[in-house]
Amino acid sequence: MSERRFEDFQISEEIRRALDVLKYNTPTEVQSEVIPAALEKKDLVVKSQTGSGKTAAYAIPLCEMAEWEEKSPQALILTPTRELAVQVREDITNIGRFKRIKAMAVYGKEPFSKQKEELKQKNHVVVGTPGRMMDHIERGTLSLDQVKYLILDEADEMLNMGFIESVEAIIKEIPSNRVTMVFSATLPKDVENLCHQYMKEPVHIEIESAGITTSNIEHFLIEVKEEEKISLLKDVTVVENPDSCIIFCRTKENVDTVFTEMEEANYSCEKLHGGLEQEDRFAVMDGFKMGNFRYLIATDVAARGIDVDNVSLVINFDVPMEKEGYVHRTGRTGRAGNKGTAITFATPHESKFLKAIERYIGFAIPKMEAPAAAEVARGKAAFEEKISGRRVIRNNKTARINQDIIKLHFSGGKKKKIRAVDFVGTIANIPGVTADDIGIITIHDNMSYVDILNGKGSLVLQAMENTTIKGKKLKVSKAIK
Repeated sequence: MSERRFEDFQISEEIRRALDVLKYNTPTEVQSEVIPAALEKKDLVVKSQTGSGKTAAYAIPLCEMAEWEEKSPQALILTPTRELAVQVREDITNIGRFKRIKAMAVYGKEPFSKQKEELKQKNHVVVGTPGRMMDHIERGTLSLDQVKYLILDEADEMLNMGFIESVEAIIKEIPSNRVTMVFSATLPKDVENLCHQYMKEPVHIEIESAGITTSNIEHFLIEVKEEEKISLLKDVTVVENPDSCIIFCRTKENVDTVFTEMEEANYSCEKLHGGLEQEDRFAVMDGFKMGNFRYLIATDVAARGIDVDNVSLVINFDVPMEKEGYVHRTGRTGRAGNKGTAITFATPHESKFLKAIERYIGFAIPKMEAPAAAEVARGKAAFEEKISGRRVIRNNKTARINQDIIKLHFSGGKKKKIRAVDFVGTIANIPGVTADDIGIITIHDNMSYVDILNGKGSLVLQAMENTTIKGKKLKVSKAIK
């Protein structure tokens, strides 16, 4: 089969332009299968492993099919974790950037009132965790009448985490003439039952990979005693000397211990687990994506929802107890066509977990010896040199698509009867500016934000200082956020 290109799909110039900037050059296998079927508005059940590009597989058709003028949400996306909700929201915003598609994320541990306010805005897509999504539905703060698309992302994990009742309750509230798409790395019985019950003749798409884990990853196993793990970790990181590495631990206590040890040894590192405040979790994720530190020590909360293209090494400090967890953890490396390495530390009493993982992935993980002292000594100089330098990020998609965008703040909104069309009409009249240069517009009661694209921000800022909107003089400034 000849390789498909994004130009082969029925997608608009605005979406193609965003894909170019984001360097989505050729569709992955899951994108090639899903995009045409989704554009035909078919119900889909997609079995595809993590890291295969499935977010873009549904985000591209959603952004294409969304009608910009419609104020109420047209698509709901359910995700098992807050981190994944935020990642998906970011991907949709990036892909829909030039079409001015607005996506927002709702999840727990963030003030309900703040989300309620944002839901009053025009939002084309709402992404969220089932619990918080259900809260908004029950309290009438999330409008469902215009929802035409429902996506269940990482469905297996949502049901694993006990969200089945919330998921079913949400499905029952959504108009029945919707399109439903289910994405899952595995298809356990309860996911299949859910699909049969709530979908209309779904098309099944299964992306076969080389086994269940990607062929871009080399897997290794080192046998070790519990008390020797920390010194082994230090030796392995010196010899491997990764550009970027995630170290997975089973408990938050282990994360704290490993983090303290590594920090004392001057590693450029941060930690991530469910015990941290949500704001801190997001700050750590963003810092890792930006390349502010090289090593992330985390529980499985980070095994989904981290989309960083150049994680070159994953270390399982503890063997995961769930066999699927192994696939999700190791799937953080070897992404976007890059090569990756996954090394698992196994103690003698973890052999039953290990056997279950090997049966599941379909091969025995090759054993390797712990690095010898001479090898560690040889690697020391290169390791020291790299550890003191900042990580270079080659592929921060959001920064790339935002580089020509300036967000402007206006001192007026709904209370002054100002609407999005008023901004578009006024700004598009500025010489040298067209409607294509105007991005997402957010209107609050007493203020508004307008994204200006294509590097025209300064021009618009200057012109608007002496221009009225709907006959009203508004203060305009560069937004801080």
